[in-house]
Amino acid sequence: MNLLESKAVLLNKDKIKSRFIYHGMKRLFDIIAAACGIVILSPLMIIIAFLIKDEDHGPIFYKQVRVGKDGKPFKMYKFRSMFVNADQMLAKLKEQNDVEGPMFKMKDDPRVTKIGHFICKHSLDELPQFFNVIKGDMSLVGPRPPLPTEVAKYSEYDKQRLYVTPGCTGLWQATERNEVGFSEMVQLDLEYIKKANFLFDLWIIWETIKIIFIPNGSY
Repeated sequence: MNLLESKAVLLNKDKIKSRFIYHGMKRLFDIIAAACGIVILSPLMIIIAFLIKDEDHGPIFYKQVRVGKDGKPFKMYKFRSMFVNADQMLAKLKEQNDVEGPMFKMKDDPRVTKIGHFICKHSLDELPQFFNVIKGDMSLVGPRPPLPTEVAKYSEYDKQRLYVTPGCTGLWQATERNEVGFSEMVQLDLEYIKKANFLFDLWIIWETIKIIFIPNGSY
């Protein structure tokens, strides 16, 4: 199926919402796993926090408004991987976007700090999102939560990504990551939403854990 044909196929939102048992089990697992992750990984998070603070004495955490399920905005937490004025620098870098579509990614982004390069490569900058999972803004597995500016450019097809709770990781992050563009990312997210089940979630989490030690195309 080519891209034009795939865009003609829309997901059944009511059918997705009716999966009460799966969503209930997933939420319970999210809370338990995120709480365990915070406890077990707290020594690592303390070390990362110290290294970020030591490099440029700026804030340890970075909060950014993202769009969640059904278009609801929320504040997503990450370890800060960029210089403090990174948002102001973005306008000058827009033309150097390495991916097509509304999402911005740059392989050699000059805004990234030294420790930021390392934690992004190994997906460690995402660890504070365990707190977003506890709050219910995010799930461990789901589509990447987009920026409001990205959603403003979404087609109706793209907006189907917002039918479910966004995730700390997902099929795109655990497989292709930055090796594919925006359209391919959307297709992977919709494929996940269609096939989502507990075992599939566990497989994606396992693949994500492997990325920490053997990074894929993340930057």
